[in-house]
Amino acid sequence: MRLLLAALLAAAVHVPPGYQVTTYATGLVHPTAMSFGPDGRLYVSQDTGEIVSVVRGTRHPRPFATKLVVPLGLLWHDGKLYASESGRVQLFTRNGARRTIVRGLPYKLHQQDAIVAGPDGRLYLGSGSTCDSCDERDPRSAAILSFRPDGSDLRVVASGLRNPYGLVFVGRTLYVTVNGKDKLGDGDPAEMVVRIKPGANYGWPDCWPSYALEKLIGSCAGVTPPIAYLEPHSSADGIASWRGDLFVAEWGEYLHEKHGRVVVRIRRGHVTTFATGFDHPLALAVGPSGDLLVADWGRGVIYAIRKP
Repeated sequence: MRLLLAALLAAAVHVPPGYQVTTYATGLVHPTAMSFGPDGRLYVSQDTGEIVSVVRGTRHPRPFATKLVVPLGLLWHDGKLYASESGRVQLFTRNGARRTIVRGLPYKLHQQDAIVAGPDGRLYLGSGSTCDSCDERDPRSAAILSFRPDGSDLRVVASGLRNPYGLVFVGRTLYVTVNGKDKLGDGDPAEMVVRIKPGANYGWPDCWPSYALEKLIGSCAGVTPPIAYLEPHSSADGIASWRGDLFVAEWGEYLHEKHGRVVVRIRRGHVTTFATGFDHPLALAVGPSGDLLVADWGRGVIYAIRKP
């Protein structure tokens, strides 16, 4: 029965010929981020406030931490686990002891998102806007932040990013997924992927990417354009670098299935649909064995995609 259920779950996801899908783990509740620990287990944050761990074949995740507030970013780095949650970043040791290393960050409509380690030894964090479209008083909103692993020396790296959800370094280059504002109609704005340049402004709230025209619209003088334009209102979230391309999980919308709910591939700026059949794909990670892992927030399932 267990093998049959895993097979049925995997069969729901469709990928191009030559790729295979298996079920990596089940039994999760709204998984939001993933990171492999030094013990070889995959640690997963859940928006219900827990961090759990799994291995391939897990049906009952192992608890690690509780009582977090909307944890959306997770990173094992130098033997420690970092978790971003609303307004702060927590550091956990391997035995589960915790301390807050960054606090007092602004949040409201959006909160703090993915956290990644940079090649410069600093940690990088997406910090969402407090509103859909407004002039933020705090420069740490709608921005990419960086800080030392102990939480000190917090800096604003780039600004004008309404909700910079997914972050990934490819070499020394940081790529970020950004969710556009809500009230420009069904066909605009595009969600986007940007290449982060220190000090750059990416336009929000007065400049936005047009999906139909594939160019910036509004008051855009001096704004750095995106490298890819994604489907409007698709909620572009988790991002990973896999087999030489970028992959983005498009979570979709709460109330209907018109937009998103797919994983797309970006190759030299060209966007194509790569995997379909998810409920709400959110987090992406690359496993030690080379699989692309996709955490489906809606089903509580982690899928593994590979090319034999």
